[in-house]
Amino acid sequence: MTLPYKISTLLYCFNRHDEILLLERVKEPNQGCWSPCGGKLRTEIGESPHACARREAWEEIGLRIEVRELHLTGIVSEHGYEGKAHWLMFLFEVLPKLEALPPPHREGRFGFFQSDALQYLKMPKTDREWIWPLFWKYRGGFFAAHCHCHDDERHEWIIEESFPGRIH
Repeated sequence: MTLPYKISTLLYCFNRHDEILLLERVKEPNQGCWSPCGGKLRTEIGESPHACARREAWEEIGLRIEVRELHLTGIVSEHGYEGKAHWLMFLFEVLPKLEALPPPHREGRFGFFQSDALQYLKMPKTDREWIWPLFWKYRGGFFAAHCHCHDDERHEWIIEESFPGRIH
């Protein structure tokens, strides 16, 4: 069976207390789960991952940012996620600190969370077990990872490239 390939950006935004902004999604994928905001690239117009990140920051949280205000922390590819699609995700840290919680959006509601509170939130298994630990480990640096998602819910992860970042 051939699956579609979906390309997206995720925005890791923080406030001045280093709390992470998350969106409780009201739509699929990951309905009812907390995740960073972001969205799919407009591949039909040739949108770049950086342009998508800038557009999504404006559309979802009302933040206008320049390319230099983004740091590409990671690239994650998922083979056969939930048996529905392959994903290619670009994880960007948004460097300007947010001053306030954005208002609810058509995609869901927002909340700020300390990093240690993430363990109590409902989120996809791959996020909890791999993507978040990789983001924290390489924050300020870079990683590329690939996940082969199996029908029996096993996930095989490979770190394809990485380099450490600065300490926040």
